[in-house]
Amino acid sequence: MHYIVSLIPVLLFLGFLFYLDSFKLVKIPQMVLCVFYGVAAAIGALYLNTWLFGLLDMSSSGYSRYIAPFTEEILKAGIVLVLVQQKKVGFLVDAAIYGFATGTGFALAENIYSVMHSGNQDIMIWVVRGFGTALMHGGTTTLLAVMMLAEVSREKSPARGLLPGFLLAVFLHALYNHFLVSPLISTLLILVLFPTLLILLFGRSEKQLQQWLEVEFDEEVHLLSKIREGAFRATKAGAYLESVKSRFQPEVVFDMYCYIRLYLELSIKAKRNLMLRENGFPVITDDETESSLLELESLRNQIGKTGCMALSPLIRMHYRDLWKLNQLKDQS
Repeated sequence: MHYIVSLIPVLLFLGFLFYLDSFKLVKIPQMVLCVFYGVAAAIGALYLNTWLFGLLDMSSSGYSRYIAPFTEEILKAGIVLVLVQQKKVGFLVDAAIYGFATGTGFALAENIYSVMHSGNQDIMIWVVRGFGTALMHGGTTTLLAVMMLAEVSREKSPARGLLPGFLLAVFLHALYNHFLVSPLISTLLILVLFPTLLILLFGRSEKQLQQWLEVEFDEEVHLLSKIREGAFRATKAGAYLESVKSRFQPEVVFDMYCYIRLYLELSIKAKRNLMLRENGFPVITDDETESSLLELESLRNQIGKTGCMALSPLIRMHYRDLWKLNQLKDQS
């Protein structure tokens, strides 16, 4: 019974979050990887905390309040940082689920260890650990992942984007460990506040994603159709490219036109697949996608940094744009 009460709640909540992902942004292998990473982080935290506790002249309560939140949150943050650096996370929804999956793995390992090495038979202790402490671990890493993605989306580096979320996660973790109210009340607060916060977060993220899809998709389809009709010069984008082409060699300008066309084709494919997943249809893959992505990279190198800067008003290559191309790469 102790294992069930301390382990099942966080797993059920992870499944609930996965169900809420209507666009199916989360890849199951990556989510499972996050869970296993969380288990490894918990094992690492056990050894690190044991070593530091023996090194520092502190009480066990003082250590759990002021040191353990730092060590545990920084260990949990590692996988989030890697996923963001590799453009594997695009929106708040998948950031939240990958973060919670990491916290889930950490909580599972911690609670299994506690059940195995504790002789306490009070069922309320394990209710608090299962519904309170476990969800706290998942919640703090979720907030860290969401805040990190928000910072990176504003063109900050992943390492710099990590700091605000990490500090908030440490603060909330430490606040929980201070036991300012009874453990049972803390558990009830987490059960009410955390799901409410996530549901609001998911609603905002899905609106953001829907708007991103609708607005950009229409613009890109319109521009690509003009290119194929030979009427690109009549568009604002075409007029802009005409105004800057005198600064580049003719072959570079030709590569720019090819780059714009190929980028639009790939971007439309990526958004089409997101829409298909949202409506429960399998994504469309083709043999040309991988070669097109390689060609796009080749054209980017041929255009050079100056050429890419000149195209930046037309072709957005921010974090989320790189993410959507990365999605295509994974599907090809």
